Amino acid sequence: MDFQKVVDGIGAMACVVSVEDLGNGRAGKYRIVTGNRAYIDSIEKPAPGTEMLTDKFTPNAEYTNYLTRDLNFEDFCYRSAVNKKCLHSYVHPDRFDLWFNMTFLPLEPNEGNLCHCLYIMEINFEPQAKRLSNISGDMASAVLETCIKLRGTRDFEKTMKDVIKDIRDLCDAEHCCVLTMNDISRTCSVLGEAFAEGSKLLPMEKYLDEKFYPIAESWEETIAGSNCLIVKNEQDMEVVKERNPIWHASLTAAGAKSIVLFPLKSRDHLLGYIWAINFNADNAVKIKETLELTTFILGSELGSYLLLDRLKILSSKDMLTGVLNRNEMNNYVDSLSAGAGVLPGGEPDSKPGDSIGVIFADLNGLKGVNDNEGHVAGDKLLKDAAAALREVFSENEIFRAGGDEFSIIVSGVTEEELAQKIQAVRDASKHYDRVSFALGGSVQKEKKNVRAALRKADENMYSDKKLYYDSHPEKNRRAR
Repeated sequence: MDFQKVVDGIGAMACVVSVEDLGNGRAGKYRIVTGNRAYIDSIEKPAPGTEMLTDKFTPNAEYTNYLTRDLNFEDFCYRSAVNKKCLHSYVHPDRFDLWFNMTFLPLEPNEGNLCHCLYIMEINFEPQAKRLSNISGDMASAVLETCIKLRGTRDFEKTMKDVIKDIRDLCDAEHCCVLTMNDISRTCSVLGEAFAEGSKLLPMEKYLDEKFYPIAESWEETIAGSNCLIVKNEQDMEVVKERNPIWHASLTAAGAKSIVLFPLKSRDHLLGYIWAINFNADNAVKIKETLELTTFILGSELGSYLLLDRLKILSSKDMLTGVLNRNEMNNYVDSLSAGAGVLPGGEPDSKPGDSIGVIFADLNGLKGVNDNEGHVAGDKLLKDAAAALREVFSENEIFRAGGDEFSIIVSGVTEEELAQKIQAVRDASKHYDRVSFALGGSVQKEKKNVRAALRKADENMYSDKKLYYDSHPEKNRRAR
């Protein structure tokens, strides 16, 4: 066949790709045999932002002469050239700020173990909605169902668990998971995951220690400029081993034989990843096309959710110490006074009894540290103080009420139990350099009388503060 004549008869950018068929689903070299003038110009006279690894076209050269190895491109070429499938894809690879409308058409005859396909390409500088939605009816139905579920939910995390289950079923995978990444704290968290019945794979929480974030961070380089990573077999897994040996070892040790991995982004900001492990490789093209559009929707919804979550944290947390702030304390006190049985954050109060206990903990010596050593040392003292309180109380019981003052509100507690907790705070303070509290507590039998408990605890704290300065006159702020 005269391949040059074939591509020259096409107006769009077109080339012929040869695939070396090694049998049993394995392939050798992928080469760009020849191209028409429009295709060759895309290499030798590229538009801004479309530059490849070289600006010289060489007939019959491996495609990796022009771009980083891309398993998705290889998969489509293989299925078209070897399996004689007509394929289409519309993607936005990370290596280019462009959208590629791609068509793969099988060519006959084969030349020994060399199979060929026609690759036709159109470049869009902006995404085209018609192209994005050009999928089959069953895939469109699955994507639309995902969109409706997420857009109408009042419980995003619960709905995400349902969506993940649907995606696992679609991929016929053993495990599917959505992992979010916090680039500030450098931590990862599982938003939802689903397992096939009888799976021996472990939950992701088992792997999420302080060493995992760098592994997740390395996936972007492993994807290598494509829009996703699809590993179908041992040959593809060797590429992962070459690019990311640490992750490869982790994958294989966990029992993963295949994986499809998609980044989740909102406004080009990486939020996390979604993946399916041990999926049905026969459906790789269908899975890729469906997840390309699904992740486009998921990224947008996840971005909105995380933004709201971050705004909620900013409004309720003290950013220095990480404990709840005064605004959250005031809201909680209001709800207790009104008889509402909820904790900060909206969770129901599961502790028995109607009593309420309050402790005021005023950090001794903060002003002296700030004056003599600076605010960095003072900030560290405040963080250590919060850490000492966390050793005794749960996160939703501790509030930073003011500059050097913390308050603790505990429901369902007796006076004896509160006294024990005050002593536990004194003991925990010894674990941190220079942390010392003036402490005062009070218990009311009814939660609605929380304001009375606050007043009494404040009075008792000042009595304890007086004892501290009587024994440490050199630190008395008023004397100075």
